This record gives sequence, C-alpha cells and structure tokens, in this order.
Amino acid sequence: MTTVQENTLNDTDTDTGVDTDTGDAAPARARAWWRSATIYQVYTRSFADSNGDGIGDLPGVRAKLPYLAALGVDALWFNPWYPSPMADAGYDIADYRDIEPAFGTLADADALIAQAHARGIRIIVDIVPNHCSDRHRWFLQAVDSEPGSRERSRFWFRPGRGEDGSQPPNDWRSIFGGPAWTRLTASDGTPGEWYLHLFAPEQPDLNWSSPDVRAEFEDVLRFWFDRGADGIRIDSAALVTKDPDLPDLSSNPDPHPYEDRDDVHEIYRAWRAVAESYGGDRALIGELWIPDAERFARYFRPDELHSAFNFPYLCSAWDAAQLRSVIEQTLAVHARVDAPATWVLSNHDVDRHVSRYGRSDTSFGLDRREHGRPVDVGLGTRRARAAAMLTFALPGAAYVYQGDELGLWEVENIPADLRQDPIWRRTGGSDPGRDGCRVPLPWSGAAPPFGFSPDGAPADPWLPQPPAWSGLTVEAEDGDLRSMLELYRAALRIRRQDPALGDGTLTWMPSGESVLDFLRDGRFRCVANLSPTDIALPPHEDVLLQSTDLAEGLLPPDATVWLRVAD
Repeated sequence: MTTVQENTLNDTDTDTGVDTDTGDAAPARARAWWRSATIYQVYTRSFADSNGDGIGDLPGVRAKLPYLAALGVDALWFNPWYPSPMADAGYDIADYRDIEPAFGTLADADALIAQAHARGIRIIVDIVPNHCSDRHRWFLQAVDSEPGSRERSRFWFRPGRGEDGSQPPNDWRSIFGGPAWTRLTASDGTPGEWYLHLFAPEQPDLNWSSPDVRAEFEDVLRFWFDRGADGIRIDSAALVTKDPDLPDLSSNPDPHPYEDRDDVHEIYRAWRAVAESYGGDRALIGELWIPDAERFARYFRPDELHSAFNFPYLCSAWDAAQLRSVIEQTLAVHARVDAPATWVLSNHDVDRHVSRYGRSDTSFGLDRREHGRPVDVGLGTRRARAAAMLTFALPGAAYVYQGDELGLWEVENIPADLRQDPIWRRTGGSDPGRDGCRVPLPWSGAAPPFGFSPDGAPADPWLPQPPAWSGLTVEAEDGDLRSMLELYRAALRIRRQDPALGDGTLTWMPSGESVLDFLRDGRFRCVANLSPTDIALPPHEDVLLQSTDLAEGLLPPDATVWLRVAD
C-alpha cells in the first residue's frame, strides 16, 4: 500500500447542509443531487449492534453518523428495515409502514432521518414491489379466502395442472432454486390452489393488475416521503408485472412472461408522479438486471425512474478493454435520456470485490459465485484501491457498500449451520449464497466481535467474523495514511470539492491498450494502469491522489492516479 497524498484541496471545508436550492440557471433535472452523489449502502443487520443481541440496529447506525459524515458520503441507502420473518434477510416484508423490532422503532427511524439530514446526509429506503412476506396481512387474508376472491386477486393463485391438480400451474423456476410455485393446504389437510413466488416460498408475488396493489404502494411511497425519505430504491424493478396467461418458459414466449415487460413502465410513471408531488427532489432508483442497453434506457425517460444500478460495471473483469467498453456504453445510453450514470463495485448480493479481483477470473455473475477458488488478497486489495479511485472519477453517482472502505474480503468459510441465505438452503449448498458479503463490520479491538456489539454482549454477531479482520477495523485504519479507509476519505473529499467530478462528461486520452486515461472538464485527469508493467505519467502540474506509491514518475501495475494538468 501507499501513503495517501493529496493537494491543498484537503484544507477546504465543505458545506454539510442538505441544500435543495440549486438556483435557476440550469434545468432542475441537471442539478439534482442524485446525479453526483456518493451513496453509502447500509445493511442494517450487519452495521452496528447497540444493544448486544448480535444484530445491527438503527440506534447503532445513529451512533456512527459522525463516522459516515467524516467518510464524505452524501446519502445512505438502507436495505429493507421493515417487520419481517427474515426468510430472505428482510426482503420478505410483513409491514411496509413500520420498522423491524430487531432494528428499532419508527421513532428510531425518524430520529435517524432527522440527524442524518442535520449532517447533510440524505436517506434512501428500499421498497420491494414484486413480493411481500407470507406473514403480510394481505397474504394471510388471501389464504383464508376462497379461490377467485378479491383477497386472492392481489397475488397469483392458480389451480394446479393434472387431473388432481398436483402439478404446478407452469414450469417457472424460483430464482433461489426449486419450483416457483407452492401449493396451499387447508387446515383439514385438503390440498388447494398454488401461489407464485419468483423467490422463496415465504415471498409470494404480488399481482400488479390489482388496483389494490397499485394504490397500496403509492400510499407506501407517500408514507416514507412524508417522514423525510429522500429517495426510494426499487428492488427487482423489472420483474414486477407478469403475463396473465402465465405461459410455460419452455414454450419460449415472446415477450418474456415476467422479465422487463412493457406494462411495468405504467407503474413507474405513477410512482414518478408521486415523487414529483414532493417538489422534485425525491429520487427513484431501480435495481435493473437488463442486458439490453436500449431497453435499460427506457426506464429513465423523463416521467419514470431517475437512475439505476450499473451491474455491467460491477460484473466486469479487471480488464481495461472490458471496463472501457462498459463505461462508454453506460455513458452513451444515459446521455440519450439525460439520466445520470451510476457506478458500483459491490453490494449485499455479490462477492466483495477485494476477493473477486484477487481471483484468476475477476469477473462476476450471479449464476457463478467463485467460492473455493484461490484468492490473492494482497493483489485483490491493490486492485480494489485502484478500482475505487477509477469509480469515483467517472461521471455520475457512485455507490459504496459498507465495508468497501475498509477493504473487507468475502468470507467463504462460514459453517453450514450458521448460514442464513435461502439460496444456500434451496440449492442444497451448491450455491454458497450471499452470507459471505454480509458479515458484520469490524469497528475496533483485536478479536470478534470487533466492536460491532458492545463489550460483554450476551449474543455473538449473527454471522461469524473472521479473526483475520483485526487489521481491517475502523480503529486500526483510522489515521493510517496507508489504509483503505484513509484512501476513501481522501478520494471522497476531493470528489466533493473538485467541480470537475460528479455529473458531467469525460474525454478519453491516448493510452496503451491496458490503460484507462481520461480528462474531466479539462484539468482533472485520471489514469488507471491495468497493465503488467509500469507506465510513464503524462505531463501534469500536481498529483492529487494515488492508490499506490509512484516511482520516479512511473505508475505501477494495478494502480490509479489523479492528476491536475495544465489548461
């Protein structure tokens, strides 16, 4: 690693107030906060445990707001914090208008929102429109109601196939493994109708052709906007609507019966109208796994979503040609609809990028987690430092998953009896699932729980922390100018202060085939060396920041540097 070096931008203070007055000189869409924000993802269960039960909570997050403000983030995105049986880590929601008791109360959420706003940090909440929990009052009512009832029309109930109805209504498979249908059984043991769940059986899919469902979710948006939420992250945004005929996938239906259907856009136009009714500073952010760039862009038309996650960038290998192709395509697609690009390296569903970049295959796919393959953590960390600086230099908004700023790696050796992810269970262990990126954060101390829970806590963290994280705690990295934490702090400080960064454009500069070299607004230059050899730095006036030590004007392999160049 290297000592973090910056120019005099370090000495400039920034305003921490949440400023929604952006003047009259430019169109409101071009001035919006979400176009340039650095957004920090909080996986509450694993962030900070305030009461010693081994589960992170909202009071724990509130206690760490000074840390997050000092890190330099503009907004916090919270994974679902609602009451839930936790069949899928909170993505099985039983009540969209309350807080999971293990995390706290509505009063805790209100206090967190207010205190975050006081520090200039916005709040994004996670809404899951595709499905709810099987403990949601609507589903309980549906189970108790007759076939064809209004209560059942809010979901996808169907009779089974075959003479006795013992076969599922179609051949759809759950994303988590196994069939996408589960059959009800009456209290007397009589088999009944089947219901659809694209994920776990505890997550019944909602039927968006029901007026009740549409009205309910628009009201949920208002509930959280009224409480001060600045944005909504939409889970599985492209899966919400279904072909009412529910055709077999084996028949190769066109269009697809549940992925990226045209009728889903009606929903997000209605949601956009709700968001706009709050003055135009509320954002809708979609989780969209859509490979077709043109169809992806349709979600960002002026009356739909504001932005979405950039999964091709996350999934790309540590390869200059691949990354440049993704960057160019991303910027081109977003420019056509005047939407901001977004950049993310990790999240709660994917292997941490320190581990990915330390493997022989540095790409990622949800269908092939590379657990069990050799990982060079040193190499992965070096590349992760370079990747962070590359990411923060690109035009648009950037996301940071909690622990990225510490250089945490994927925990692959969680004992089977402690794993929580339904993917692990429903695939019989053939897919390791997502627990390895959800391990609780290390804050301080030399051994687990590393300050995640209070001293003397009666319960262990809900997932075990590796003892080797002792050198990656916030306490260990704080003030160490060679640490990942100080690199992130320095990079985000410059990102906030330099007008060239955030939303805008870039200009590619001539470079070697394994080098990414671009200008931002004339004088800010980013050079990322993905080649196996040192390269010479271009002419410059100052080195703003570097991911590793420079030697006599040379940038080493797997390193990034930010430069101030002459006009």
